[in-house]
Amino acid sequence: MPNDNSLPINNKQHQFDCRYLEMARIWAQNSYCKRRQVGALLVHGKMIISDGYNGTPSGFENICEDESNTTLPYVLHAEANAITKVAKSNNSSEGATLYVTTSPCVECAKLIIQSGIRRVVFCDKYHNQDGLRLLERACVEVEFIDIENKY
Repeated sequence: MPNDNSLPINNKQHQFDCRYLEMARIWAQNSYCKRRQVGALLVHGKMIISDGYNGTPSGFENICEDESNTTLPYVLHAEANAITKVAKSNNSSEGATLYVTTSPCVECAKLIIQSGIRRVVFCDKYHNQDGLRLLERACVEVEFIDIENKY
């Protein structure tokens, strides 16, 4: 299971990790989803190369749930948006770190593996841990940081 770094750690990487997670939380506020707002930043060499938040595909109305508050099937997850955005750019996600507010689902884990991301850092645990188990099976480093108790 993920490395549980809820204990205070005073190193530079941990400080960067916490700051990027805080930025991903802010970015999540761009989502129009009502049930859960998720943000993601893709970082390579201390440079943000992509970002994403959960929402509908480009050109769709910004409505993520139906009248019964069920997420619409075409809503994209924050990780998928960040990965597809970097795919459209001149950047590469090979060896990058993905900072995401909620731990990835299985479908996003598959995208993470295939895109060459080597590390995933998150601050909220999704109820289903299958995505984390898949990432670990693929030797992607997975780290949980409780940014409420970060220092």
